[in-house]
This record gives sequence, structure tokens and C-alpha cells, in this order.
Amino acid sequence: MKIKQLAFGIATAITAATAAQAADTITVVSWGGAYTKSQVEAYHKPWMAETGNTIISEDYNGGLSEVKSQVEAGNVKWNVMDVEYSDAVRGCDEGLLEPIDHSILPAAPDGTPAVDDFIEGALPECAVSNIVWSTIFAYDTSKTSGVEGISDFFDLEKFPGKRGIRKNPKANLEMALMADGVPASEVYDVLGTAEGIDRAFAKLDTIKSEVVWWEAGAQPPQLLADGEVVMTTAYNGRIFNAAAGEGKPFEVNWDGQVLDFDLWVIPKGAPNMEATLDFIAFSTDTQRLADQASWIAYGPARKSSGALVGLYNDGKTEMAPHMPTAEANLANALVNNFEFWADNQDELNERFNAWLAL
Repeated sequence: MKIKQLAFGIATAITAATAAQAADTITVVSWGGAYTKSQVEAYHKPWMAETGNTIISEDYNGGLSEVKSQVEAGNVKWNVMDVEYSDAVRGCDEGLLEPIDHSILPAAPDGTPAVDDFIEGALPECAVSNIVWSTIFAYDTSKTSGVEGISDFFDLEKFPGKRGIRKNPKANLEMALMADGVPASEVYDVLGTAEGIDRAFAKLDTIKSEVVWWEAGAQPPQLLADGEVVMTTAYNGRIFNAAAGEGKPFEVNWDGQVLDFDLWVIPKGAPNMEATLDFIAFSTDTQRLADQASWIAYGPARKSSGALVGLYNDGKTEMAPHMPTAEANLANALVNNFEFWADNQDELNERFNAWLAL
């Protein structure tokens, strides 16, 4: 009897050790704050529970500079990155990202293949979209009222005080032109000319002296809460979470919003590829994308997820009206032209940085 128990104990130990050895660790890099929390709750925790694998979560402020350094040094430490669309395209074109076989992605619950279930444009060669988000502007309703639209963000006479703006030309140039009277449908036609770019910077000039620049997504709600700014551009989900999750009297104004995708990508030469691809497939299935929407007001990139989006995790707030893709929020919305930014980002970053230094 004792021999059998001993043998059973040894076998169990060997099985446990083998499972431990088989478990993988991957590093998932995202934008921090409420957004990363939504991913941890909807993606990371369920995947780790199901697979026994481990996720190391790291934050960054976007762009390709860090992954480029890793790839060029032949020392890739990151497995999955959450990036903006133009970076997904540029990174793929520059050989910094792995192509992803979209056939690995699970079908919708009704059997619709993933490639037909994702929103159009959501599956570029080296990426898989997870959310639709937008850059909006917001304000504290306990201190500011009467705000009508994007032109008010640039009106220092009507609404005196500091403005929070992301330290990046993307979305700022588009919003500046819309505030200057350019219809959303014509923004990229105008930006495609030297005169249009000059016009956008001229509009930014009108508030430059009153700008507080931010870089991380968690900063705009804090700037509002601390009273450092009267209005701020922000990622819509961050303002929603501050309002619904923390009770802040913040209001999103959807006029002139700039819609965009965020996508998962894999740095070229990333380790643990099998686990990495498994995580991407798991985290972008219909249920997981709907689950994320219960933590932050970003729209799922799959059509089949929409019907599963319900309440915020407070159990009472309907999420649908707070999505950037809600019909009422699209009256004057602009979809980011990723091709424009993939082609012009370096040049416009250089001009933007030179303008900042003036």
C-alpha cells in the first residue's frame, strides 16, 4: 500500500513538474491605466486560468522606437504589443512585426469566419484589432457649461483657461481643421496639401500659449480632476471610466471625434510564439471582446460582439450609448486615415517638434 502511495505521489509530482515546465510566460505591452485594467480583466486573467501560462504586463506610451531597438539588437523581450493602426502598418512595412495568419482566429458563435466577422479594415497583415476608440475632448461640468462643439475647445475668449492636448500631431491636426470649419469628410484632402498643414498649425497656434501637454492616457482625467485644465483632449474610455467608475463630473463632447483602431501585433523574433498566438486568438474571440467593453467604453472590433455588450461592471450603466460608434456620437466624426499617417508621420512629427520648440 505504501509503495503504491509513494508511486502515485512520485507520478503526481512528475506530472506537476512537467506542467510547470510546459507553462509559458509572455509579456504583453499596452497603454496602462483603465485601458490595461480592462485587458487584464477580460483577457489576461481568463487566459492564464485556462492555460496555466503567465502574463507579464508592461506599459508604454506608444510608437515603434522601443520595439525597433529590441528587433535591431536581436533581443526581443516583448511578445504582444497594443498599437495604433498607423504603427501597425509602418511596423509591418519596416519588417519590425511578424505577419499573423488570420485563419488562427476563432469563428463567431454562429460559425461566421473571423475574417468576415471583424469590422472592415480590422485585420491588416501583421495585426489583429481589438477595439475601436476615439480621441475626443472633455470637461468638468461642475466648472464649465455651455460647450457645444470642437470650435469651443479652441475658443479662449468664450472659455478661458488651459487646454490639455496630447504631445503628438496625430488627431490634433485633424481636430484643429474641424474646429476651423473643415468638414470631417474633407479633412484629409486638406491635410494632404502644404497649405492645409499650415492651416492646422495656425489653428493650434491660437491656443498654444495655454496648452498643457500630456503623453500617457491616464493624464487627461487627472488634469481635469486637479483643475489644471478647463478642457482636454483624451481617449474616450479614460473619461468614461473617471465618470462612471470614480464619480467624476466629466462630460465627453463627441463633436470632431477621431475614431481609430487599436491592434495586437507581435515584434519580429518574439519568443514563445505558440503561446503568443494562442493569447491573441483567445483575447480577440467574440466573448472576450464583449467582456472588455464592460470595463471601458471602447467598441469591440468584431461585429458578433456588439449584441453581447451590456452593462458596465458597476451593474447599472448601459455601455452602448458611451461607445464611440454609437449612432448619436457619429454626427461629426472622423475615421483616422492610417495610410496618411503611415506615409507622413515622420515628417509631421518633425514639424510638430520644431513647432513646439518655437
